Amino acid sequence: QRSFLLAGARAVIMSLWKVNDNSTKELMINFYTEWLKDPAADKQKAMRTAQLKLREKYKHPFFWGPFVLVGD
Repeated sequence: QRSFLLAGARAVIMSLWKVNDNSTKELMINFYTEWLKDPAADKQKAMRTAQLKLREKYKHPFFWGPFVLVGD
């Protein structure tokens, strides 16, 4: 994440371990759906909402737990 932030990215979503493609796709769709409702809003809140929504379908933390948002 450091390289992306040093290159000018304001925020980076990354995973802490290898992830499932389908659950990752759902997480990203949920994240952007939430965030684009109000782009001036807190990305962390959108990420938390996306993870909670994903948690309803995938109970095990393997699917929703490895993702972190770094930056603003």
